[in-house]
Amino acid sequence: MSGHHSWFRMGFHFIKLVITISLALIIYRLLFATILTKQIHIFFYMLFWFFSAYVVLPWVNRQLTRLYVPNYFIGRTQTGDGLLGDPINLAFYGEKAAIIQAFQQAGWHQADSLNLTSALKIASSSVLGKSYPTAPVSSLFLFQQQQTLAFEREINHNPRKRHHIRLWKTPDGWHLPGGKQADWLGAATYDRNIGLSLFTGQITHKIAENTDQERDFVIKTLQDSRLLGNIDTVEHFTSSYHSRNGGGDRIETDGSLPFIAINNLPESNKESKKVE
Repeated sequence: MSGHHSWFRMGFHFIKLVITISLALIIYRLLFATILTKQIHIFFYMLFWFFSAYVVLPWVNRQLTRLYVPNYFIGRTQTGDGLLGDPINLAFYGEKAAIIQAFQQAGWHQADSLNLTSALKIASSSVLGKSYPTAPVSSLFLFQQQQTLAFEREINHNPRKRHHIRLWKTPDGWHLPGGKQADWLGAATYDRNIGLSLFTGQITHKIAENTDQERDFVIKTLQDSRLLGNIDTVEHFTSSYHSRNGGGDRIETDGSLPFIAINNLPESNKESKKVE
């Protein structure tokens, strides 16, 4: 049965590809074949795409999401445009220094801040296939705040594909639904390639659909760290669901939320290790 299902999905995706290419050719012939006849026309077309993807559509999304996306915790992050982002699938107890140390000992790299320099570097590294183990991640928001920390593990020395997780410090005294507390909440996803956002057309990473696999991968790697404490998994913390993230990628989760204790650093390590 699973073999038939796999062939059905492959056939379905092939048909979608054929339809997409056919529609693109039809639109080109009807609208652009007689317009884009010179290099300057291509330039204006690219300028139109850039203005639409990075100015107009984000502005439209911000206006619309203010009307229907709640500003309280629902187990999802948000993009800068207000769209629902990646699911929250990990919770941590521990100090910031211990969190950083645990991930570093487990083979993760702390991501660089996103700015013009790092953005150009990850773009060139992705195109040229050059390693950038501390490449920046895009900004997602929780509690109206950008992620506090981000860690990653690139695949085959290329930032196109990578494991990564964003972490947010929870507000003082804040409780999750059901009454539990945590020091940090995390959203772990796997970047499978680079593509265009379904909702804006911006260039972005495309994530793997099964976010539970990445959640479990993070836990498995952290078990190599000597700082990992108890793990208490709350099953069905949210209902299992299928949805899309802020880039339009399909996501699915069983709704379980592991609460992971990270042991604090020994006093000697605290004094010797400087953390920004």
